[in-house]
Amino acid sequence: MNIQTMTAGALLALLAGCANDPAPTQQLRLADQTVEQARAVGATDDNEAMKMAVDKLVQARAQMVDENYKSARLNAEQAELDARLAEDQLLTAKGQEQIKVLEARIQRLRKQLGDMQ
Repeated sequence: MNIQTMTAGALLALLAGCANDPAPTQQLRLADQTVEQARAVGATDDNEAMKMAVDKLVQARAQMVDENYKSARLNAEQAELDARLAEDQLLTAKGQEQIKVLEARIQRLRKQLGDMQ
């Protein structure tokens, strides 16, 4: 073998080693922030999506310790999405409650207007 072939082979081996999944620290940080944001608007573990988000975040942290970065990244991404779902479900429920309150007020106003005529 000539030196160029050996150098190219060594370079390819080095690049293949770099192709391994890096530690998903930013994805974990984002998932943490998303879970905290969902909690800030009132999401609790009573919500199934929030419970799943927290469970997946715990799994992702454990996988980081085991250096199973690909699984950690997937679980962190799923935790982020589950937390967003929990937040959206909560905000939707709050919005629907507000609509009901406004509809009741409108009915009272209509009744008052009808009584005035």
